[in-house]
Amino acid sequence: MNIGNTKMIYTIFVFVALAAFDNIIIGLFPPLFTSIAKTLNVPLSAMGIVSAINILITSLSSIYWGYLSGKFNRKKLIIIGTIFWSVSVFLTSRSSTYIQLIIFQIFTGIGLGCIASIGFSVLTDYIPHQFRGMLLSLWGMSQGFGGIVGSLMASLVATATNWRKPFEIVSIIGFLLVILYFFIKEPTLGGAEPELKALIKEGYEYNYNIEFDHLYEIVSKNSNVLLFFQGFFMNITTGSLIWLPTLYISKIQHHGYSMEIATIAAGYLFALFQIGGLTSSIFGYFGDVIQQKSYKGRAIMTSFFVFLTAVFYSAMFVVPMNDLLLPRYSSSTLIFLSLLKQIVINPWMLAMFILSFFASAAQSANTPNWLALIAEVNLPEHRGTTFSVANLSGSLGRTLGNVGFGFLLLIVSIYKTEPHNYVIALIIFQLFLIPSAFCYIKMAKSNEKDIKKVKSTLIKRSKLT
Repeated sequence: MNIGNTKMIYTIFVFVALAAFDNIIIGLFPPLFTSIAKTLNVPLSAMGIVSAINILITSLSSIYWGYLSGKFNRKKLIIIGTIFWSVSVFLTSRSSTYIQLIIFQIFTGIGLGCIASIGFSVLTDYIPHQFRGMLLSLWGMSQGFGGIVGSLMASLVATATNWRKPFEIVSIIGFLLVILYFFIKEPTLGGAEPELKALIKEGYEYNYNIEFDHLYEIVSKNSNVLLFFQGFFMNITTGSLIWLPTLYISKIQHHGYSMEIATIAAGYLFALFQIGGLTSSIFGYFGDVIQQKSYKGRAIMTSFFVFLTAVFYSAMFVVPMNDLLLPRYSSSTLIFLSLLKQIVINPWMLAMFILSFFASAAQSANTPNWLALIAEVNLPEHRGTTFSVANLSGSLGRTLGNVGFGFLLLIVSIYKTEPHNYVIALIIFQLFLIPSAFCYIKMAKSNEKDIKKVKSTLIKRSKLT
């Protein structure tokens, strides 16, 4: 393996690892809500506002970082952004008032915005076009893994009287990442495009940068508009899935178990029932293969699996936890082992596991192919900004799904008791996957047109040099 390939693999590894950090910081908050609220002497409900502000500012700032990534050296930008959020996270750990906490989280969000937009831009210039879906699935999974790591870190490191330590640790890791960035290789803009291979091989560079007047072209492109709406509808549904542990708690308590036991068991079930998400790379690979045969293929394939997601999740919600047997005392290890045994010997739990596996697997087909399509229908200098706008659209959908579920649950609860109220509300939110799947079907034709236009433009530009 030559030095160039080693640096490329190293750079991809660093950016995939980096993708976890915006979600690590988001994941830190929920387990620490009670401790932070008590220390700062504010209502527990006020903590949700802090988390929402961080998510919103991160999404908004990523648009500007994405714009900058199409104009300036991305290696320098990611170093600046990482130093910015690392300092802000450290200051968050020193917050003594609620206002300070909000201000430092606003600055954290501004810095974190660089991760997704610049990371996506860099990776799409490194990853060979025929493997985009498969390798971008690792980037997407890293983000999901980050949320889990953040929650675990908060639970294992923090104490009831010291919630600040997890933020200090993340801040230190952020500064260590800055050191790693000095050894990454700034990829050639458009370096993964086959149409530019000859140009780059001859020693020329692709010297096209994004301009402000390009923004209208980006947000009005038919494929992009449909990708924005697809992400918005998809995330309304996925945002509602944060309530799944609450459904499991309700079902377990319905069989006479205490809240403490139900809470521990629900946490394990939430993790076990998402195992299907590990198949994301397989669906990314399938998307890559199909896309080689037809530029409509990736969108049509993904629409099918998005629709299946709604079917499998809805079926899983209605399956009862009949004949559930758990320890009557809160031993985390024994509860986990009991759940594994139940999944094997209890047909109701086995049915839930199988349905959840297929549901989370079908859902995992979306991310790698959605990311790949953003890269394929946009010019290299436009990708960072396009992804940032799409990410904002998805964040708005996720917020709407999370908050909207609570309001819907209140209405449904008037007519239905637990756990049926959760089942009905969750099924209703699965309906948003129908317009999400339809967006893919609708964009298939425009994908073909826009991908051909991108390739044609790149070929023309390669000949002008």
